[in-house]
Amino acid sequence: MQGIARDLPAGVDLAAYRIVQEALTNARKHAGHAHVTVRVGYHDDSLRVSVDDDGAGPTGDLDSGDGLAGMRERATALGGTLQVGPRAGGGFSVSAVLPTYRPIQGGPQ
Repeated sequence: MQGIARDLPAGVDLAAYRIVQEALTNARKHAGHAHVTVRVGYHDDSLRVSVDDDGAGPTGDLDSGDGLAGMRERATALGGTLQVGPRAGGGFSVSAVLPTYRPIQGGPQ
């Protein structure tokens, strides 16, 4: 863990949980006998979660299932980002940045 853990907006908390859950499910299904690392980082204006494995890596089209699309939808619905893909040296990485605030309508962005 990075930063100081704190209470999060409910939507961010749930999205982070579901993204990590899906990434772990995908690692179990597709990575074979792999080691998986989950990282959580609390930053001033965001929560960052990443799930990396050292498994076999993707064997097909990354857009073929609902799991990655669902993770991306959860992140973007909150104004966040999701990056997924093969890791250098093997394995797969899922990384989400979820804002922990909402800009005030009409206020500074």
